[in-house]
Amino acid sequence: MPEDSIAHINFDALNERAISQPLVKHIYTADPSAHVFEGKIYIYPSHDIDAGDAFDDLGSHFAMEDYHVLSMNSPADTEATDNGIALHVNDVPWAEKQMWAPDAAEKNGQYYLYFPAKGYDGIFRIGVAVSKSPAGPFIPQPEAMKDSFSIDPAVFKDEDGSCYMYFGGIWGGQLQRWKNGVFNADEPQSPFAHLPLDSEPALCPKVAKLTGDMLEFAETPTDIIITDENGQPLLQGDNDRRFFEASWMHKYNGKYYFSYSTGDTHYLCYAIGDNPYGPFTYGGRILEPVVGWTSHHSICAFNGKWYLFYHDSSLSKGVTHLRSVKVTELVHDDNGAIQTITPYRQ
Repeated sequence: MPEDSIAHINFDALNERAISQPLVKHIYTADPSAHVFEGKIYIYPSHDIDAGDAFDDLGSHFAMEDYHVLSMNSPADTEATDNGIALHVNDVPWAEKQMWAPDAAEKNGQYYLYFPAKGYDGIFRIGVAVSKSPAGPFIPQPEAMKDSFSIDPAVFKDEDGSCYMYFGGIWGGQLQRWKNGVFNADEPQSPFAHLPLDSEPALCPKVAKLTGDMLEFAETPTDIIITDENGQPLLQGDNDRRFFEASWMHKYNGKYYFSYSTGDTHYLCYAIGDNPYGPFTYGGRILEPVVGWTSHHSICAFNGKWYLFYHDSSLSKGVTHLRSVKVTELVHDDNGAIQTITPYRQ
């Protein structure tokens, strides 16, 4: 929802109209990555802390320094359990700040937490930490993943056991600075620099298969192409449909659903493909805009039903960088299309 419209919102009335309520209220949480591990739902969110800086398009106002793991016995729970700090930036040798949206995965009884952070050179990389428990604590690897860059890692485990990481985010996520495979540090530092023209194909999220030990890329990351109904790549100027950040993958009835946020236009969208690498054909919107600048999500199944985990800024009364995690049911129709969710009742 645009920043300039928030000042006019009656938040008491808005919260009464909300289709779901925050899962925790003692801290601010965002960017929820939800998985079913050991029969429970575990949610891996970022932890919103006010940096005291003015809002900017580089995300400097987000003072995220640690991760808490939330858990629920089922989506019917009205509150989630906070299992405490699972990883702190001070425990990660290569990371300086901005522990943004994470994800987690399991393989052979080990749990892996994937997270972006800025190194001391100001460049976002992706790290991995390991635990024997889905709740952590997680022990980080001493270095970031080799050849990793940008933000928002999401790991999808296919039915054959293969695991794939999807990642990337423009503007503050720096994806636009990696067009040629190396970080472009040239001025200007504006997040709008180095972007394609509106008439050119949009910047693409990335995908790479992971190694058997889950600690590195098994291949060079490649582009995820999102196309329109005619098979043409979405254009950078197609702000209502093109990728901005927040990759996620789920599989339904043999099809691969790549979902993502459009960022500055505040939609959650999805596209459908026949394999983990795509291409993916744009399918529609998952979620209409929430209160707060960003939209970021995950999708998981529990006991035969599907659920959308997302966030908004209703608890903080519109402070756009202090968000709260929520959950609501997600429905695929008979043709496999996702029914669009409106986060607030009329």
